[in-house]
Amino acid sequence: MHVVILTIELRIPAAQSLKAKRAVLQSIVRTLDGWKAVGASEVGYQELWQRAQIGVVMTSASVGHVDELAASVERYVWSRPEVEVVAIDSRAD
Repeated sequence: MHVVILTIELRIPAAQSLKAKRAVLQSIVRTLDGWKAVGASEVGYQELWQRAQIGVVMTSASVGHVDELAASVERYVWSRPEVEVVAIDSRAD
């Protein structure tokens, strides 16, 4: 089994409350959770309005497949107009 873990730091400039931030994050996390072999959760900066950190884990029997999943996750997050990607850290096990 192969595993890739992404830690994604985001900035949400339009969020003026934790409620507004959570609405954006829930949409992203719910979408990623719906993908086969992908799990996502908010893992950091819970108390800040405009910052967020999401942890995403992908598993597969094939290295190529987890690499494709990781690239798809990154493309999806970059495509979201309401967030700015601050950093993406990737770790493979």
